[in-house]
Amino acid sequence: MGRVLVQAPEGAVRVEALRAWDQGELDFFCIGFGAIVGVGWAVSINGWMASCGGPVPAGIGYLLVLIMMVPIGLCYAELVPMLPVAGGGMAFAFKAFNEKVAMLSGWASLGGMIAIIPWEAIQITDVLGYLIPGIKTGPILYNVMDYDIYLIVVVIGTIFSFLLFALNMKGLAAAAFVQKILCFVLVGAGILGAIAGLVGGNAGNWQPLYDVSNPDIYGPGLREVSHHSMFGGCFAIVVQAAYFLAGFETIPQGVEDAGGDVKTVGKTVVLSVTLACIFYTVLLFCFGYAWPWQDFVFMNCPAASTMFMSLYPGAAGAVLYWIITIGAVAGLFTTWNGFFTASANLMMSMGRGRLIPKAFAYQNHNGVAVRGQIVCLILSLIGPLLGANLIDTITCFSALAFILSWGITSWSAVVLRKKHPEMDRPYKMPGGMAMACFAAIVTTIVFIMSFIPASPFFGGALAIRMLIIWLVIGIVLYLVSGGQRKGLSEAELEEGVFGSKMGG
Repeated sequence: MGRVLVQAPEGAVRVEALRAWDQGELDFFCIGFGAIVGVGWAVSINGWMASCGGPVPAGIGYLLVLIMMVPIGLCYAELVPMLPVAGGGMAFAFKAFNEKVAMLSGWASLGGMIAIIPWEAIQITDVLGYLIPGIKTGPILYNVMDYDIYLIVVVIGTIFSFLLFALNMKGLAAAAFVQKILCFVLVGAGILGAIAGLVGGNAGNWQPLYDVSNPDIYGPGLREVSHHSMFGGCFAIVVQAAYFLAGFETIPQGVEDAGGDVKTVGKTVVLSVTLACIFYTVLLFCFGYAWPWQDFVFMNCPAASTMFMSLYPGAAGAVLYWIITIGAVAGLFTTWNGFFTASANLMMSMGRGRLIPKAFAYQNHNGVAVRGQIVCLILSLIGPLLGANLIDTITCFSALAFILSWGITSWSAVVLRKKHPEMDRPYKMPGGMAMACFAAIVTTIVFIMSFIPASPFFGGALAIRMLIIWLVIGIVLYLVSGGQRKGLSEAELEEGVFGSKMGG
């Protein structure tokens, strides 16, 4: 694809090629990988160990997740260059099925994305608190789930939310430039941390390889697990991993705004997911190697930084602490920044197709989905008001929503191969129909099992309720926008969903 003209009917602007930005493979990779590998590796890695029964089952779990994620990524690799529009999975489902399935896919994906925005806003003050001691001081506004909400925390979250909003209002090119720089910082910090862990640690710290009996970790009122074997522990990371790997969704959401050739964009999706899984696996093994994991799970956030202070007493530990924490902050912003634009673009695409009110289809002269950006800003401002004790629930809700969307996208790849074999496919996934069917079946099974309490994939009762409520809200918006769809032909609806691409 040379140049893309973004067209939105009834008031949305036409973005001329002169405003398009030529995005190379490195830019797409930094968008996807930077949004995937955020702050979780520094602040949540000890929680992954605890939930899986040790660093070894958690690390193996991410390799098992890779087996599930690569086929999903290959589905996107085939579909993205075939239909390079902002809607991503929503547009694929529209072409494969109908507007109702498209709404379900798009709304589920949107739920996963926008849940990440307040999550990052919550984390920023926690992480900064370890760079700036005493930041959580002053007036306490109120308490949420035994977590004190400080005025200074709300102020800091508000400032950074407006800064990201201003950056993204300048267009994707500005956001991508910042993303690239931050991506290199977080990768460098992660690699240095892995090396430092291997140099200072020993294999005995992995012991016991699997254990969920320690009453200090798994006692009454503490962490509960739904598995009692290493096999179950390996699979316990799957639902959480869906959240921490979801950043690749930012690539298809940004592809419509890109100039240049997008034939390799799909392969970049697979590469970013693969390297992210390997990145997480390596860090789990290295950090578990560096320090006894049953002590590591209790370390203050960010756990990775705190651990190096104990592993290397003195100046070396202090330097590593700062490097890892700065890397964590960089990762936090890559995810926050990536999903700001991706969420707004998805809302814009859904508005174009009248799956939600058409007001969200509006773009300014820079091609920015303004009203979607405003929604993201509001959610980002809400984050610091919620408190850190809601993070686990937000994580599981987001993961469930993404798994639902990925399942629909995988089934879309299957159906489109049967229904539209004539469509131009700049990239064809290896394994063809068998690979697409594998991705579709696996994601469907995982999604169903995430509702079963006895399953290691169980997403949690509160997260499931949140997902149901979110889907009900989507249904209401779909019905409300029904009047805007009424009278439009199928071709006009398709033009709304696909813009100038017109569905192929």
